[in-house]
Order: sequence, then C-alpha cells, then structure tokens
Amino acid sequence: MSVEASGSALDGLSFALTEEQVLLRDEVRRFAEERIAPGVAERDREHSFPADVLAEMAELGLLSMLVPESHGGAGMDVLAYLVAIEEIARVCPSIAVTMSVTNSVCCWPIVHFGSDDLKSRVLPALAAGEIGGFGLTEPGSGSDAGALTTTARRDGESWVLDGEKAWITNAGVGAYFVVLARTDPEAGKRGISAFVVPADAPGLVVGPPEEKLGLRASVTAGLRFEGCRVDAANLLGEPGQGLKIALSTLDHSRLGIAAQAVGVHQRALDLAVAYAQERVQFGVPIARHQAIQFKLAEMATELEAARVLTRAAASYEGSAEAGRFAAEAKVLASEAANRACYESLQIHGGNGFSEDYEIARLYRDVRVLTIYEGTSEMQRLIIARHLLR
Repeated sequence: MSVEASGSALDGLSFALTEEQVLLRDEVRRFAEERIAPGVAERDREHSFPADVLAEMAELGLLSMLVPESHGGAGMDVLAYLVAIEEIARVCPSIAVTMSVTNSVCCWPIVHFGSDDLKSRVLPALAAGEIGGFGLTEPGSGSDAGALTTTARRDGESWVLDGEKAWITNAGVGAYFVVLARTDPEAGKRGISAFVVPADAPGLVVGPPEEKLGLRASVTAGLRFEGCRVDAANLLGEPGQGLKIALSTLDHSRLGIAAQAVGVHQRALDLAVAYAQERVQFGVPIARHQAIQFKLAEMATELEAARVLTRAAASYEGSAEAGRFAAEAKVLASEAANRACYESLQIHGGNGFSEDYEIARLYRDVRVLTIYEGTSEMQRLIIARHLLR
C-alpha cells in the first residue's frame, strides 16, 4: 500500500470545535487556572497528591468523560475529552496524567469490553469519583507486552492472580485496576486475559511510591499479586483476549498522551513568549533578537501541527487506521513538546535552571511523554507496520 493510497488523517475533516466543545474548553480552562494552578508548585515540591482537586474534577464529570450517561458518566466524545486533557495539562501535567489514566486505560476498556454486569458494578463508582489504573507493565516486560509473567488461574467462581506489575500510575490511590495476566501458559500471546481488580481485593499489595524525575504530584507504584482473588465476573471480554484488549486500549489512550503533550507545549511557549518580552539584554527585550524569534516561531509551528494531528486522529478511533494515527499523534506531539520545553528553558537562560521558574518543572514533567504508554521507538514501529502491511 502506498502512502497516498492509505489516506491522510486530515482528509475531509473540519477542525473547528463545536459550540459545546468550546464551552467545555472554557469551563475546564477556568477551573484549571482558578483551582489547580495556585497549588501546582507546592504539590510538586511536596510530592502531594491532590485528592481534593480530583474530587472537584469528578463533580464536573472530568474523571468519567467517556463513560455513558446511563452509568453515571459524562458521555462525551473523544475530541471533547482531548480538549479537556489539553487544558488540564497546560496547568498541571501531574493531574492531567491522573485524569487521563482513569478515563483512558481504566474506564475506556471497561466500557468497550466489560459485561453489562461488570459495567453496572464498576462504572458508577468511577463516575462518582473513584480513580482507576492499568496494570500491564512488569519489571521484566515493558514494550514487549506479550512477555508478561503475571498469571491468573481459575478457582471455582474466582480467578487467582500471582505476579508483579511496575510503574502503575494511580497505584495506592486508585479503586480499580485493569490488569493483564497469563491464563494459558501454552498459548503464548493468545493466552493473556484482562481483569478488573478492585484495590481492596485480598492478596493485592501496593508497593512504595516511585521517586520520579517529574509528575511528582501523581502517584506511581508497583502492584504485587499474592494469591489475589477476584470474582470470575470481573473478566474483561473472553479468556485469551487480554492482549487484544490492551493494544486497543493503548491505541485509544495514546491520544490522551498526545493531548497532554500539546497542553505542556502550549504552556512552554506561553512562558517563553512572556519571558522574552520581559528580559532585557543589550538594551532591548530579547524578543527583539532574531535568534529568539526563530525559536518562538518554530515552537508555535510545531504546536499547531501537533494539535491538529491529535484532534484529527481522534476521528479514526475504532477504524483499521486508529493505531497508526494515534501513534503518529503521540510521537509528533510528545517529541515536539520536549523540544519546546528545551527551547523555552534555553530562552530563560540561567533562570530556567532555577526551580523558582515554572519552566524547570515543565522540563522535568515533559520527559516521560516520549516513554509511557509506548516509547517513541515503538510508535515508529507501529506506523511503519501500517505502511508496509
């Protein structure tokens, strides 16, 4: 298949937000600036999880944006969700990732693969403000998801899980986790299944929080399953469908990571523009120097490209091209955001190296965007496989 024949994410799409999406954007922006922004620096310094802020976000429907109204959620479309993620990430990437994980890798697979019984038991609690997580990564398996070693065996009306997960966002604060485990050791990748595991399930042990470079106001820890027993009805889909469920979930969730990157990129640009207009060197604001102007222009251009591709990719969710466009959006947006934070800090000069300036925190926060939910290298492999199939 040629590149031309495979189509473009931009074909036939309108890039104007609807009136409802604009209203949502403005409401989320006001909330982020009024309720989140004042405590961002302190929470980062103290590694403090903002449970109070997230409770308010739940009341606004921001933790269950993709959950149908019939189960208590906001019932919004993916584009509206991405707009909201961008606005939150512009102010606090830590809260944005907590929100994204709950919506994208916990609520979303339950909505799409859960039984009616499972959805009726779990989704209303998530919609009411409980936080969720996703247990795929293990100490010995990251990008190679099919190599996971956590096991699950059927025992009467329960499944019993044994193993360990690593780098689990919201571990320790989440109420439910979508967990991947091997149910048929002889079936390879087709022997993996997905389960919804309550945080209070007997045998589930949460490890100590990770000391991270950035996103310090979000909680990341390991999970250990020591004969962890869950109800048989907590299986997602059918036995053996776990890897398919995980990959479909990641195809969706990478759009949320791309939107996070766009929000961080926007803030890095805003900070650079403001500082360049204030900082005087050689008798004029540094914004008057062409070297600085070129940096700002490049940052702005890459920002708009990332935003457009991210929003366009949302329209392909559920299609055969969903994985490709989500990967393109994630790799473009996350790497552009990293460059933007680098250049913004460079424009700040020595002050950018000080924690007294916001760009220092953003520079730490942005780095993981090219790593979690699929590294840039894996995104390029996904894109190439779509082109060469």
